[in-house]
Amino acid sequence: MQNPGNSPAESLAEEISVGTNLLQLLKQEQDFLINADLEGLTGVTEEKNKAVARMMELALSRHRTLAAAGLEASESGMQRWTEAAPAAVIQSWDQLIGIARQAKELNRTNGLLISQHMARNQNALNVLQGERPGGGMYGPNGQTATQSGRRTLVVG
Repeated sequence: MQNPGNSPAESLAEEISVGTNLLQLLKQEQDFLINADLEGLTGVTEEKNKAVARMMELALSRHRTLAAAGLEASESGMQRWTEAAPAAVIQSWDQLIGIARQAKELNRTNGLLISQHMARNQNALNVLQGERPGGGMYGPNGQTATQSGRRTLVVG
């Protein structure tokens, strides 16, 4: 059996805690994106980045411990290690995997919301610059070429 001081499971409780916090931050981010709350979004993004950085540190530490035990330094190595682990460790690992899946889905959804905001902003900029929305022609780079109906502004 593994030495408890060098167990890949050593950081699972903290990974679960940080991961659960990350899920809450992603949900808050989603709410701020839906409501176009830029102030709230800025604050939650900073916290989310800290949580992601901590998750990466913990995973790297776990991977190093797996490598030291002669296993692949990856999630598949951890899965192999859990085959001989106590039931509580297996349950914790499964919980962490579930948290990671939820975080991935929330992050994907938030990315879609960001893309929608960016498209709306680009359309608004096009209108302000006197370009017709949608364009309709393709340029040499394969992108939609907007036909500019730009107006010259005279300030006097």
